[in-house]
Amino acid sequence: MAELSAAVSRLRRELAGHRAEFADRGIAEDELAALAAMALGGVPEVRRMRRSLLLIVGSIGSVSALRDGLTEVRNAVELFGEPPRRPDDGTQLPTV
Repeated sequence: MAELSAAVSRLRRELAGHRAEFADRGIAEDELAALAAMALGGVPEVRRMRRSLLLIVGSIGSVSALRDGLTEVRNAVELFGEPPRRPDDGTQLPTV
């Protein structure tokens, strides 16, 4: 969880320091806050972390200044492995 916490903190700082406005900044901030809370909680919800990651990528993925921080968050989420299979149809959530 330490890697996730550090990566999320870094990206939150970088996002706060990024002066340019973009439409989905609020989404990225909300999902980073959710990941930070999960990191503090100590019990990872892999499916929820991956969902947050997808939303963050969708909202700031085109901002090249945030690329390195975003990569760190993605790598930290990937440390938790694949999400558990859904019991109803056997499919998995997409990976980033």
